[in-house]
Amino acid sequence: MAKAKVSVFFCKECGYESAKWLGQCPMCHEWNTFTEEPIVKKGAGHKSIAKSGVTMTAPSTLSQVSLDTRDRITSEIGEFDRVLGGGIVSGSLTLVGGDPGIGKSTLLLQVCQKLTEKGHHVLYISGEESLKQIKIRANRIGPFTDCLKLLCETSLDVIEEILQREKPEVAIIDSIQTMYREDVTAAPGSVSQVRESTNSLMQMAKGLGITIFIVGHVTKEGTVAGPRVLEHMVDTVLYFEGDRNASYRILRGVKNRFGSTNEIGVFEMRSTGLVEVLNPSEYMLSGRPADATGSVVCCTVEGTRPILVETQALICKSNFGMPRRTAAGTDYNRVNLLMAVIEKRVGIGMADYDAYVNVVGGMKVTEPALDLAVVMAIFSSYRDISVPADTIVFGEVGLSGEIRSVSQVEQRVKEAIKLGFKTCILPKSSLDLIEERDRISLIGVASVRDCYAMFRNQS
Repeated sequence: MAKAKVSVFFCKECGYESAKWLGQCPMCHEWNTFTEEPIVKKGAGHKSIAKSGVTMTAPSTLSQVSLDTRDRITSEIGEFDRVLGGGIVSGSLTLVGGDPGIGKSTLLLQVCQKLTEKGHHVLYISGEESLKQIKIRANRIGPFTDCLKLLCETSLDVIEEILQREKPEVAIIDSIQTMYREDVTAAPGSVSQVRESTNSLMQMAKGLGITIFIVGHVTKEGTVAGPRVLEHMVDTVLYFEGDRNASYRILRGVKNRFGSTNEIGVFEMRSTGLVEVLNPSEYMLSGRPADATGSVVCCTVEGTRPILVETQALICKSNFGMPRRTAAGTDYNRVNLLMAVIEKRVGIGMADYDAYVNVVGGMKVTEPALDLAVVMAIFSSYRDISVPADTIVFGEVGLSGEIRSVSQVEQRVKEAIKLGFKTCILPKSSLDLIEERDRISLIGVASVRDCYAMFRNQS
C-alpha cells in the first residue's frame, strides 16, 4: 500500500494549500512563502440529513428578519466606537492587529474597563502575560470592577469549555498566535494552528453569542501574521498604527461588516494609558513654525473625518550627478511623479535639485488631495517664499498639470473654518460646491502654472 500523506504545504500569505512545495504561490504570486504543516486530524464526517433524521432549517425572507438596535454595545470610548461603526456588535469576531508594543493590549484593557463599569461581564484571556503582568497594567489604567475576569490559557479546548460555562458578553483573546488546538499537531503560531484556532473562535462567537476580540501580531510588511484567509474569516479587522517613539496612535478600520471602512480613531499614549484625541487637526498642527518656507497645510479625509496635516518640502541644489529624493508620510513614487509634472509643465529643472518631502506627525497620507499641497510646498521651498500660515490647500494633480477636484470638498472647507483658516486654495472646478463663501476666501486654481504664478508674482 502507498504511504498515507501526513503533511501538506500552506502559503503563509494567503493560506493556499498545495500537495508539494512551490517556489511561487499561484494564488497571491508571492515567492518562498510555502511552509510544510501536518494535516489536521478531522473527526468523523457528518451523516446526511436524510439518513440522520435532522430537519433542515427553512430559509427566511427579508421581511421575516428582525433587527434589534440593542445588539450594539457602546464602550464609551468615542474613537473606538466610531471605527467599529457605532459600537460593539454582539456575537461578532474582531481582529486587532499592530506592531509589538504599540498598545493593543492597553487599548483592549481600557475597553474592558469601560464595559465592566456599565455592568457587562468580560473575560480577558491572555496567552502571553501572567495575571500579575495584567494587574500591573490595570493599576496604571485605573480601577476595575469584579465584572472583569482574567484567565491565562493557550488551549482552545479549555477556553471553549470556560466560555460555555461562564458565558461572558465580551471575550478578549491575546494573542491568536499563542493559541492551539489539541487535534492539530503543528506548533502554536503556525499556519494550521492560527487558521483552526480562528475558525473555532468564530464558531463560538456565533454559536454562543459572545463578542470576541482577538489580538494578532503583524509581520515586517505590516500585515497580520498568518494566512491572509484569517482576515476573511473575521467580521472586523482593525489596525493599530503609529510610531512607538511618537505619542499618538491611530486605530484604522480595514474591514467592517457592520459599518464603513477606512474610519480612523486617534489616541495619545500617556502614562495612564491611551487618551482620545478629539481634535486631531489641532493636534497635528501643534508646534508649526511661523513663516517657514516649504510648509503648507493640507486637509485630508480619513473615512468620514477631515484631518489637517502639515506638508513640508525642502529643495536644495544637488552636489551629485543623480539628485536625491526622499518622501516620509506619503508615496515616494507619487512625489517623483509630481516633480516630473512640475519640470514638464512649469519648466523648472527639478533634475538639478534634491527634494525631501515630509508629512509632519508621522501620518501616512495616500489620498490624491495631498498632491496640490506637495506641489505648493515644493514651489515655496524653491522660490524661498513662505505660504501664509492661515492658508489651506488641497487638490489632485494630473499628468497634464491640471488640478482636479476631490471628494468631500464642503467638509474639508468647514474643518478649515473651524480651525481659523482664512484662505483656501482648491481646484477651480470645486468652487461651485462651496456654500460658506463669506467665512473664508476661496482661490480656485486650474493648473500647476497658476500655483507657480502666485510665487512668481511675489518675487
